[in-house]
Amino acid sequence: MQALLKFSNLVDGLNRFVGKHVIWLILASTVISAVNAIIRKAFNVGSNAFLEVQWYLFAGTFLLTAAFTLLNSEHVKIDVVYTHFSKRKQMWIDIFGFAFFLTPFCVALLWYGIPFALKGYASGEISSNAGGLVRWPVYALIPTGFALLLLQCWSELIKRLAFLQGLIEDPTNKKVEKTAEEELAEAIQKLAEEKAAKAAAA
Repeated sequence: MQALLKFSNLVDGLNRFVGKHVIWLILASTVISAVNAIIRKAFNVGSNAFLEVQWYLFAGTFLLTAAFTLLNSEHVKIDVVYTHFSKRKQMWIDIFGFAFFLTPFCVALLWYGIPFALKGYASGEISSNAGGLVRWPVYALIPTGFALLLLQCWSELIKRLAFLQGLIEDPTNKKVEKTAEEELAEAIQKLAEEKAAKAAAA
């Protein structure tokens, strides 16, 4: 089990890294959308490439952060029922769901998604819209996203089994971390205090 827990930690670290960096795709999509709107209104010039890259980025955000969502227990659950069970029953429900629903679902998506992406790459498929983009990069997001989700599914499965054996604490308890705004406010306050201390010393 210790080896499996090490694997779980590696998967958690991978998806934590991906999740915290993929968020920039949202900013990129927003900026591209704004620039596209300004150019279209100001110069009456439009481009299908601008439109398509926005849904490429959205697809990337959705697919690549699905595992990060599962890692942080932000996925959809029927909480009105789920929360009435004991913690052990909740764990067994999760284990059953991961093993018999999410794992087969991800495997099926990989089974069909990988050949689909490879076919798009080999054919050099391009959007049928004028000025559209090549399609294989967005096709590749499908198996990539579901591979990450499958790995996270197994990580969560391992953690729940370890919890039932008394090896780890409850993996569903969220660790409250400081938000980016809170960290920024603390940094500003610390800087102000340092300046005040220097001024007082002078």
